[in-house]
Amino acid sequence: MTRTSTLTLSCPQRPGIVHAVSAFLFGHGCDIVEHQQFDDPVRGTLFLRTAFVSAGEVRADALSAAFAQVADEFGMSFSLTDDQPVRALVMVSRMGHCLNDLIFRWRAGSLGADLVAVVSNHEDLRPMAEAAGLPYVHVPVTPDTKPQAEQRLLELVDEHRADLVVLARYMQVLSDGLCRRLHGRAINIHHSFLPGFTGAKPYHQAYDRGVKLVGATAHYVTPELDEGPIIEQEVIRIDHTFDPRSLSTVGRDAEALALSRAVRWHCERRVLLNDRSTVVFR
Repeated sequence: MTRTSTLTLSCPQRPGIVHAVSAFLFGHGCDIVEHQQFDDPVRGTLFLRTAFVSAGEVRADALSAAFAQVADEFGMSFSLTDDQPVRALVMVSRMGHCLNDLIFRWRAGSLGADLVAVVSNHEDLRPMAEAAGLPYVHVPVTPDTKPQAEQRLLELVDEHRADLVVLARYMQVLSDGLCRRLHGRAINIHHSFLPGFTGAKPYHQAYDRGVKLVGATAHYVTPELDEGPIIEQEVIRIDHTFDPRSLSTVGRDAEALALSRAVRWHCERRVLLNDRSTVVFR
């Protein structure tokens, strides 16, 4: 039985990198089925994603240990994983369009992740989650209880063995400490009007300014609010006939699309961090 594994890496540009990777995989009885790379001429860095199969009992952790020698030679930061689905914990507040879309794609087998639980600071979306067979955990948040609520979140991440946290319109700002703890494994979605239309009622502000595009941005969570490395953006063209309600409708569509793509690409190991941006091998 063949198993698919994925190697991702980044390192300073120099000759021989691809040869070293392919020779290593060939030497361990592996066959490359997909290969993508990007040479960043500005930063002088090579980014690589290689998916491969092996017919024997080749374990990802054993291969990873063996590859460390190659990585040291070229100064690589790398990850070598097998085809086990990423376990995703979803956080929500009161708006359910992104959660509903994630559940649909998960049940259809097209999300690339296993949803393991839903955590919320409100009770509104419990019926949606439990109808899909997902545990729903209510963790109220107030200014006074925020540290305890964030500690409870980390406990739930450990309890459900979650590899990824998805903020599917979770309307609470995470502390700097929590953002650092979840570095590279927490994805947020917001409307692309930020930071141009900050504060309450962004779609009403956009309507007042006569915008021609509605968008949404999926990005990694960082201590800098809504400024984390961008994974995906979705844009929908509109015109003067769109009132705030219709703007909100198309905006929710854009949010669901951008978030689901970002989650899938992350879970397929197609997203590599590149300083404050990302390289996405679609």
